[in-house]
Amino acid sequence: MFWIATKRILNAGFVNFWRNGFVSLASVLIMVVTLFTLGAVVFSGAILDASLGQLRAKVDVNVYFMTNAPESDILALKSSLEALPEVSAVEYVSREQALADFKEKHGDDQTIINALAELEDNPLGAVFNVKARETSQYESIAAYLASDAALGSGNQVIIEKVNYTNNKPIIEKLSQIVDSSERLGFVLSIVLILLSVIITFNTVRLAIYTAREEISVMRLVGASSAYVRGPFVVEGIMYGIAASIIVLVLYYPLTLWMGPFTERFFGAINIFDYYVSNFGQMFLLLMAAGIGLGALSSYMAVRRYLKV
Repeated sequence: MFWIATKRILNAGFVNFWRNGFVSLASVLIMVVTLFTLGAVVFSGAILDASLGQLRAKVDVNVYFMTNAPESDILALKSSLEALPEVSAVEYVSREQALADFKEKHGDDQTIINALAELEDNPLGAVFNVKARETSQYESIAAYLASDAALGSGNQVIIEKVNYTNNKPIIEKLSQIVDSSERLGFVLSIVLILLSVIITFNTVRLAIYTAREEISVMRLVGASSAYVRGPFVVEGIMYGIAASIIVLVLYYPLTLWMGPFTERFFGAINIFDYYVSNFGQMFLLLMAAGIGLGALSSYMAVRRYLKV
């Protein structure tokens, strides 16, 4: 009996979907707008993350060592820094590499090159380029470098200078930009999704309104709430599936066209490459959202007509 009722519900849902062609088309198109907005939120989030990642990558703290600092102590400090949860990466530039980089940078200035040639020893010390996981964590890293934990063997001072103080205004400004952008993106995403859901719900509710007399008759002859509601839920699921497929198809040429622009303007991301590489996740997200939204909207919308 259960399977017979389920079969009838599925069949009725499919029949209603195709029979009410104009209403179904309107509902699908409205849901397309909803799912398109959801996809746009995902793409915007990816672009924002990539852009903020670029900003974070441009900020670091440089640690300059004494020229007489033992390399063993420097490497030991590097290991201790990398063990900190706040530290993302530590790039070690040896004295020799620092000198080579300096000569390359000032290769056109013969005065500087001649001055270096007259020196008996390398005047440059080793350098660390330290990157934090979050821009707000540079202050704690700088505090660690100023503590006794950064001393060499025999409590020898091996650090000449840490440029955190010079970079602090830039780092704090960047932290504010990152935090504000993330909060604004989250709020806008929630608002857009809620508006789209409300519009979709009202559209599905309007579609079910056209069948209110049919629902009343079914209730009067003794049909259960589940049996009455079932075909409309199936119909809502079909709205979601159809809308999801349309959105996935639309995003292919759109992201293909916008890909070069996003790569040129934002630098770190080609939106078409992102769409292709994350197609599986996008497919599951849009399908789940479409099916869930269609089923829930239909379930809620038909409820008011079940009371006879």
